[in-house]
Parts: sequence; structure tokens; C-alpha cells
Amino acid sequence: MSRYRLSPTLEQEVGLLEHCAHARFVWNLAVEQHSCWWPGRAAAPGYFEQARQLTEARAEFAWLRAGSVMVQQQALRDFAQAMRNFFAGTHRRPTWRKAGRHEGFRQVSVKPEQIQRLNRKHGRVWVRKVGWVRFRWSRAVPNGVKSYRITHDRAGRWHIAFAAVPDPIPAPGNNLIVGVDRGVAVSSALSTGELLSAPGLTSGEQQRLDRLHRALARRQRGSKRRGRVRRAIARLAARITDRRKDWVEKTSTSLARGFDVIRVENLRIRGMTRSAKGTVESPGRNVRQKAGLNRGILTNGWGLLVTRLEHKAFGRVEKVKAAFTSQQCSACGHIAPENRKSQAVFQCVACGVTCNADVNAARNIAAGRAVTARGALQPLGGAVNREPQLAPLAL
Repeated sequence: MSRYRLSPTLEQEVGLLEHCAHARFVWNLAVEQHSCWWPGRAAAPGYFEQARQLTEARAEFAWLRAGSVMVQQQALRDFAQAMRNFFAGTHRRPTWRKAGRHEGFRQVSVKPEQIQRLNRKHGRVWVRKVGWVRFRWSRAVPNGVKSYRITHDRAGRWHIAFAAVPDPIPAPGNNLIVGVDRGVAVSSALSTGELLSAPGLTSGEQQRLDRLHRALARRQRGSKRRGRVRRAIARLAARITDRRKDWVEKTSTSLARGFDVIRVENLRIRGMTRSAKGTVESPGRNVRQKAGLNRGILTNGWGLLVTRLEHKAFGRVEKVKAAFTSQQCSACGHIAPENRKSQAVFQCVACGVTCNADVNAARNIAAGRAVTARGALQPLGGAVNREPQLAPLAL
């Protein structure tokens, strides 16, 4: 989706916030309905039944009837799609949306004349019950746009995203293969020897963020001063997110344009970033260290990088098993924990090859080889050796 910065006036912002509140209210009602269902009961109401109930609610409540019916219906459609994704096993169950955190709504049936360009830097879009809202024309709007989504983040910024599926980047045709090893100290190491790091806050910005966190702890809950500090923290957090997304977009585009095949480790990031605090009966160990590792993984955008690579280099991204890629020598194939001297140094105890540890792992990934627990070095198809087996008895 192509996202642009929205610039509403104060009056228009009131109308946009009202749309967000109605969409959030309808979504939460749908979540509450489905939370009362369990196996053995009748099926929970689907979209059409919920749309009929929405019509009855709009006839009864004037404040709901004053809002846009399209915004409210699209919130129900979004919930229905979220439930389909949950039952398909690709997403988690939809949860409650909170004011100030999950603000946004969707508009459909957008006509071409409802998106206009005013000058070189600005355009405007027609929003129902709000009017013409200006947005920054940072790049051309895709042709054939039928819908868009307007969001409001915790930093106070408005964005509009036009729904359009871009064409994937064509392969360069150079028959080159690259391996990408994702890490915490180094965001991405390539088999070509390049070390890429996702940008974060500067030292001054980090110091300011620490001061704001200390100030937040001293503020009284619900006070206006606490709200100002929270918005300042949200602006810095949004700056980190924007820089990370910009780095991911540039890196994925560069890889898709420069290589025919891109190989990455097959990692279950959701499981890797799960909390280690445990329960009251069985508390976890090294909880603070695990929390720091989780933050490092999420800060470096492991999942987002692979997702964007699969979008841009469609059909050219291969996932390799991650077993022993950091302990295997890319030159001779010898596997030993002693090969990894430190986080950054790899020195093979068999052949003596020395290189960067992340680059060595990236070369193993580029070779497309995986190592089983038995020590078999094999292609993606599977192990070629087997343990001795007893011959079947002759009848």
C-alpha cells in the first residue's frame, strides 16, 4: 500500500476522530460477540448478520446514525477478514481496540475524481462527512485506486494509504545468489561480505528518551503533563519505526534488483520473541536478558525484511534451515562450536579460515545447505546419508 502524510485542519480532525471512534466501537462489539462463543454452541454471527444488527442499532441510536455507514460496515468486514485469517492459522485472534492506540478506518468505492493533485507537493482526497482533506504528494498515486485507509498514530500524525498491489521487481538475470544472515549486533550480513545495520536513535535522542521515561514515572496518571510526556515518547518511537521501515524498503529493493535468488534462514520469529517470564508456579529464568534479546530482534526488523523481500522478489526467496549455519565453516564444511570464537570472529579449527562470523553464516545460507542433528551436510532436498539399518528378515 502507498502511504502518504495527511494534513487535516482542526475541524476536519474532529470528523476523522469521530470516524475512528465509530469504527473502533463497531469492531469491539464484534469482538465481544465472538468472545461469548465456544465449541458446542451455535455459530457466532457472521458479517451479514452483524450488518443487519448494525442497521437496527443505527435506527435506535442517533449518535451512531450520525456517522458514516460505510466506515462502520467496513469495520465489520475487516473483523470478518481477521477471523478468517485466525481460523486459517496465519494470524492471531482479533482483540479489543483501544482509544489513542488503534485509530483508523477504511473507505471503499473511491472514484478517480475524488483524488486530485493541487500542486507539485500537495493533493487532496474526498472523505465522506469530512470533505476535501489535503495530503502530501510525495510520489504518484497508483492508478485504479478503489479504497484507502486513514490512520492516526500515537505521535499525533495522520496518514492515508491507498490500496494498490505493486508489481514485483523483475529478476536481473545475472544468475547471482545471495545469502542473508539476520542478527542483533549486525542487522543483516550478506554473503558478499556487506554488513548492514538498521538505523536507530542517535546518542542525543537516546538520552532524551531516557529522560522522558524518568519524567513519565514521576507524572500523575491522567494528568495533562503526563499526556505531553507520552506524546513526546511516542514521537521518538515513531522516528525509530520510520527509520527502520525506510531501511527495510531500501535494502529489500537493492537485493531484489541485484540478485536472482535470495536465501534466508527459516526462523520462527514469533516463537523466538516470546516472553520468558513464565508463570507464578514456574517462573522463567534470565527474564531480563531474554527481554533484551527480544527487543534486539524486533528492532532490527527480521520479519519485515523477509516479508518485503517476498513481495518485491516474488518467487525468488528461498528459506534454508538455520541449524548449525553459524558453526559450519563455509570453506571446508567442518562443524564445531569452537569455530565461533566470539560474536564477530569465526576461525575454523580444521582448516584455519578466519572471517566475520555473520558473513560466514551468510555464505552457508547462500550455498543452500542445511545440517541435521546427525551432522549430515546436504542440499535442500534432504540428507543423503542414513544410519545403518537392520536388513529385513527373509521369509
